Amino acid sequence: MFWISSAHAEKLMPTAATDIAHQVDSLYSFLLITSFIACAILIGGMIFFAQKYKRRSVHAKSAYITHNVFLEFLWSFIPLVIFLAVFAWGWLIFHDMRKMPADALEIHVRGKQWAWEAEYKSGVKTANLIKVPINKDVKLIMTSTDVLHSFYVPSFRIKQDVIPGRYTSLWFNANKFGEYHIFCTEYCGTQHSGMLGKLHVVSQEEYDQWLEEESKFSTLPLAQKGEKLFQIKACSGCHSVADKSVKAGPALYQKFGVEEEIADGSKVTVDEAYMRESILNPNAKIVKGFSGGVMPTFQGQLSEDELAAIIEYLKTTK
Repeated sequence: MFWISSAHAEKLMPTAATDIAHQVDSLYSFLLITSFIACAILIGGMIFFAQKYKRRSVHAKSAYITHNVFLEFLWSFIPLVIFLAVFAWGWLIFHDMRKMPADALEIHVRGKQWAWEAEYKSGVKTANLIKVPINKDVKLIMTSTDVLHSFYVPSFRIKQDVIPGRYTSLWFNANKFGEYHIFCTEYCGTQHSGMLGKLHVVSQEEYDQWLEEESKFSTLPLAQKGEKLFQIKACSGCHSVADKSVKAGPALYQKFGVEEEIADGSKVTVDEAYMRESILNPNAKIVKGFSGGVMPTFQGQLSEDELAAIIEYLKTTK
């Protein structure tokens, strides 16, 4: 059996940070090497026989060659055995990928345009960040709040569609400390390429400490709580609060108390009532220069306390 060493494989592929990733790399290496050997035999044989038996003159005639049953059986049977072996190997890896372990750490993941929101059982929520302890089975329970997304961690060799209206799941056990990229690999809108996240693998002690610190979120001042919610709900992906630069939506920097022109030519003052309406019914009063239907409604997704916190935070950007 042939395979590329793990040291060489990591030069070709992202760092393998799970046992399944190493299994996938071994299968992929086997496919590459067997394909190369088959290609060398096929193309090399064609070139060799083309030279050996090419017509030497206009009067030369080819010898009558009968078929060889043994050779015909061999070049059919050997690829069949290889294909069946690859199928069985791949099925075993897929089975390990899809068999959810018992007593795994469960994390709810929601995909939305254009961010990943994670929620732990303790109530801790994060945006574009998943933190897990090393050597711990982790199960991700995933859904989408808008369109089809696809959750992909290259270093873990795992990928799963995230579908609105239903749950899909994925599991992993990271065995290397580090920070790994999370991508969306299903086109989901204009800022699809910016739907990036990080997965941090840390020690159990660091994970417990982080979880405890994040659990103190409920005791934060209202504006600070709103700032965190603004990030968690991926509002920063479409609205700038640091300056007046325009993204998919209008900038919210220094907007509170300002008179804004609406698409129909009327004007409205950006106050608490307008902010609340724009969050819950974003198409009610669209700012001139922007089109409707881009921002999803947060009706039913935010409590009154969360709404108040976000509005209070936006008021501090003035």
